[in-house]
Amino acid sequence: MHRRVLGYHRLLDGPVENHDVMNVNAQTVEIGSLVSRTAGVKGGRPCIAGTGVTIKRIAGWHRLGMSPEEIAAQYGHLSLAQVHAALAYYHANREEIDTDLREEAAEYDRLSREAQAGRPS
Repeated sequence: MHRRVLGYHRLLDGPVENHDVMNVNAQTVEIGSLVSRTAGVKGGRPCIAGTGVTIKRIAGWHRLGMSPEEIAAQYGHLSLAQVHAALAYYHANREEIDTDLREEAAEYDRLSREAQAGRPS
């Protein structure tokens, strides 16, 4: 299947000329196929399909100020579409993911306190 796609830089820079249009092979991806839950994988939490990267982890990076492009670069094996799908899932299910993030932070704090208490002065 061929689609006509406008050069991205031309959309930003000004009017589009006929020579700015190109044919590319396009593959349609169903957005819902980019996020999955599997019992026994990451505690059944939502992940980017086919990876062990949780939506919680992507949301955490995003909340720390990383852009989708920076997150994709951080992981290397993730596409920008996968990161955007994860962020869309996060925004659609914010309470669930924010609860997971709070629980993770509380567990980290608890373990840090225990480790500090076990260290000699």
